[in-house]
Amino acid sequence: MKFTLKLEEAAQLILAVYLNSFLPIDWWWYWVWFLTPDFGFIGYAINTKVGQWTYNLLHHKGIALMVYIAGVSMNNVELQFAGLLLFGHSAFDRMLGYGLKYDDSFQHTHLGWIGKGHGK
Repeated sequence: MKFTLKLEEAAQLILAVYLNSFLPIDWWWYWVWFLTPDFGFIGYAINTKVGQWTYNLLHHKGIALMVYIAGVSMNNVELQFAGLLLFGHSAFDRMLGYGLKYDDSFQHTHLGWIGKGHGK
């Protein structure tokens, strides 16, 4: 992944953390909950199609923004927090090269193949 794209993802993570600082929630809760979107991996215990769906649901930035905007429009702090958490976590994953999944393999993402031996 190109360095400039990684910088863009890092900036999005920083933005999520910054916006979270305006919520009436202690800052450290963001980091306590930071890895919870990875529970989307549980779907892979069923099969790759379910795993792809559950993973992408919790790692899609559009969904994260919809959750955040719903929280702002309803003045719901918990939804705002959840949206920022999903957005920041997704940016972090993409910064590391983990993209949205295709249903044929966990290693096949919209950013390319993860791991060695895929040479695609």
